[in-house]
Amino acid sequence: MSDEKTAEEELFPKVQSVELKGDATPAAEIEFVPANYFAPIALEELFGRSAPLEVDLGCGDGAFLAELAAKFPERNFLGIEKLGGRVRRACKKAHRLELGNLRVVRIESGYAIQYLLPAGSVEVVHLLFPDPWAKRKHKRRRLVQPAFLDSVHRLLAPGGRFRIATDQEKYFAAIQELILPEAFIVEPGSADESFPVTTFERHFLAEGAPIYRVTLRKVS
Repeated sequence: MSDEKTAEEELFPKVQSVELKGDATPAAEIEFVPANYFAPIALEELFGRSAPLEVDLGCGDGAFLAELAAKFPERNFLGIEKLGGRVRRACKKAHRLELGNLRVVRIESGYAIQYLLPAGSVEVVHLLFPDPWAKRKHKRRRLVQPAFLDSVHRLLAPGGRFRIATDQEKYFAAIQELILPEAFIVEPGSADESFPVTTFERHFLAEGAPIYRVTLRKVS
């Protein structure tokens, strides 16, 4: 039997239960498994309340998202991650910190923003250190493409923001070339706003690598 994954397996990985020690919150309350992968998520039902939503695409081990959720309990946070091991680590962090405002979905980011998140439902989208696919023949695999930006624009609420960070200068330049001024404006950084450091970012900073950032605001 071939070891290669089918397209369906890439989009909808098999969900493995998250085992949490002690008096654990049920895993279903942290890792969310959609009953229907072809319909938008009922966000108010998912979180048990209506609140501003931030989404972390490729949330990794959840370090960034968990710290942010702990800092802003009045907001809801949704992590999107396709790798099972990272999802389990993110869920354990949320459980350990008793974060009732954080959920994680195991699925590919591009699919999630196109099909699972309702239009106009997200205040902030974070895309931090996506795979650069640096080789020329692999550039078509990059997450940030025109259709991806269209999907981000659709799911953002009016005036919503899209935060991007990467250590790859060429990828950053390619992203900037795709930004349409009629859809997004570049927002200057604010000294009053700070964000947690991601696990990847910590490694890059330790190596002295430059970090390229941009925040886009939806204008139409």
